[in-house]
Amino acid sequence: MVDQARARRLAKRIVSIVGTAIEHEIKDPRLRFVTITDAKVTGDLREATVYYTVMGENLRTEPDYAAAAAGLEKAKGVLRSTVGAATGIKFTPTLAFVLDTVPDAARQMEELLAKARAADERVAQVASGATHAGDADPYKTDRDEDD
Repeated sequence: MVDQARARRLAKRIVSIVGTAIEHEIKDPRLRFVTITDAKVTGDLREATVYYTVMGENLRTEPDYAAAAAGLEKAKGVLRSTVGAATGIKFTPTLAFVLDTVPDAARQMEELLAKARAADERVAQVASGATHAGDADPYKTDRDEDD
């Protein structure tokens, strides 16, 4: 029987355990700027997908995604052992690390929204000085003039 609530609780616990282990126990310098963002666990609790993001050293530095992926792959066994010891479940799930694309998608959406706002401002500027084409009352008929 699949218990989705239990899988969600375990996923939250895995995020916490793996994040803490990367910060305090794993001494790999490639993992300094890795942040664990989410985890998904299958219904049978045998496999866990852990999502992560990588930050640069500063705002101008591009993150090193390849080094972070290699560091996580090397630390996968230690992290799995840590998860098993901390959760105490019968079968420790295997860990698969996937780069989280949500921050990049959010940044792209912000850029698109900024472009749309700029286009709206240009249209508003053009419309502010515009006048109506034709007569002021386009529904005026000849009968109205005769009355």
